[in-house]
Amino acid sequence: MDIAQQPLPAYYRLKRRLLADIESGHYGADGRLPTEHALCAEYGLSRTPVARALSELAAEGVVVRHRRRGTFVNPEWMRALRAAPEVSVMTCDQAWEDQLREAAGNDLRLSITSAPLSELRAMFRRAIAEGRGPDLALVDSVWVAEFAESHMLTPIGELDPEWVAEHDADFLPPFADAYRLAGDGIVAVQAQADVTGLWYRREALDAVGASPPGTWRELRALGRALAAGLPRDRYALVMPGGPAATETATYALVGLLAANGATIFTADAVTLDSPAAVETLRFLRRLVDDGVLPAEVVTYDRHRAARLLAAGRADLFVGASYHAELIAAETGTALPEVGERFGFVPLPAGPHGPPAILCGGMVYCIPRQARNPRLAMRLLRAATAPKRLADLCAETGQLPPRRSVLDAMAPVSPFHAQTAALLEHAVMRPSAPVYALVSAQLQTLLEGVLTRRWSPAAGVALAADRISAITGLPVVRA
Repeated sequence: MDIAQQPLPAYYRLKRRLLADIESGHYGADGRLPTEHALCAEYGLSRTPVARALSELAAEGVVVRHRRRGTFVNPEWMRALRAAPEVSVMTCDQAWEDQLREAAGNDLRLSITSAPLSELRAMFRRAIAEGRGPDLALVDSVWVAEFAESHMLTPIGELDPEWVAEHDADFLPPFADAYRLAGDGIVAVQAQADVTGLWYRREALDAVGASPPGTWRELRALGRALAAGLPRDRYALVMPGGPAATETATYALVGLLAANGATIFTADAVTLDSPAAVETLRFLRRLVDDGVLPAEVVTYDRHRAARLLAAGRADLFVGASYHAELIAAETGTALPEVGERFGFVPLPAGPHGPPAILCGGMVYCIPRQARNPRLAMRLLRAATAPKRLADLCAETGQLPPRRSVLDAMAPVSPFHAQTAALLEHAVMRPSAPVYALVSAQLQTLLEGVLTRRWSPAAGVALAADRISAITGLPVVRA
């Protein structure tokens, strides 16, 4: 995907790209940047975003512009950057790299190691095992219990107890205590938040005169109405449905289970084998039988379902709030305009549960192996500062975990206003040191039931027994 196609403003993406090239010394000894005309041609942009990117870099002192001579890297800025202390960071994609470099500014140099999210957990564990852990890591929130049990993480209170008080006062309830461990205190800090829910195409619902569904009964009726007369390459409802979608499938399934009052496990027992869980899987099987949900969702990767919705090949999508950025990219619209074409609501309530909001997201943590833990803490504070979070979430559609930021964004962002209220009562994914293994069993359960390899009851019972073996907890069968 080139700069012109990405969901953030084109000038901003170009500015990030140029900044990264400047920091790496890409422009050689004289530091001369390409002309505006050359940048337009290289990145497929008009002159307006190119001129704005260069103007902002000049205003920030990164480059110096000389009339008739061109644009040059500011040598004073480069000297200050090279003199800054270095912090090693581990993260999962270019967008996070860009955000952290902006948070670091000219005060810190970052040495960043990156991997796809599907490989990040293994890369982090391997780095720790080999004695080369980073100063700061950005990881999936569900891995925190695993890393903490292995004593890999530094309690934040050991580095900055005053900031912990700020964290406790401003971070929303689902996050303020989620990573607080007995005896250690807070070992991770939420970077951004996302929630499960149901996406829908407004045009599709208007065509059948329907409102967004609030219950399973309404969802099934709406799905049937939408499915009537659809061609074979279009679907009423899609979702990530198996191991190919990795954690995205687990996120969807756990949200649907929560919408019917079903849980996976507690601190004392595996609770998955319950009538509410069986009923949830049976409901999904019925949607397949109705022609509402295609069985082929078991083959989808983690982005396939969202792309079908964006392309107009699906009308409903069980996904998450973070899909707003992908939908914007796929439809070629600015993020604020996504809400004009698509809606996002809590997952409809099952017979035994409320409309469900399940929380997730990435977190910052500082390994005990960190060579510069206090510099890492400085970067963490900068990355989670209110203005930085507001800018990040306005650009990406993600949800800020701080109440003050949500309150400030709600009046100017309809999407954030709509989802902000959902966060106060959201629940977190089940936490355990062996979560990754549990997640794999839930993905297999979903695939097995949708493909009729198992009945809902047999699949749930088998998954509960396997999770019991993984966690060492007894199964409580309701």
